[in-house]
Amino acid sequence: MISKDKDGIVTRDVLTRKWTDWIDYWSVDFDFESKREILRVNHPESNEIKEVWSGDYVFENEWQSFRTKKDRSLELKSAFMECLPGRRKIAVKVVDIFGNDTMKIIEVTV
Repeated sequence: MISKDKDGIVTRDVLTRKWTDWIDYWSVDFDFESKREILRVNHPESNEIKEVWSGDYVFENEWQSFRTKKDRSLELKSAFMECLPGRRKIAVKVVDIFGNDTMKIIEVTV
């Protein structure tokens, strides 16, 4: 990173020394399929508004870790979350230093 202070002095800092330096933010939804994404659709013939499931789910940010300019550290293990026994899908969302957003959904059995 190249920066210039108020006196015009330019400094150059290396931002990425290890792979975790590329991550700005990550979060976990421990039960991804718990909340359906509902859309409100207006039907032109009847002019009636109906709620319709989009077929997807809402990512609920139940735990997160992110960097700030003052604190560049990032937790690499999420907090413990007690889950009821059974099958579920856990979603992990990652945002890199360029702002690219990626989500991975993992099916687990507890």
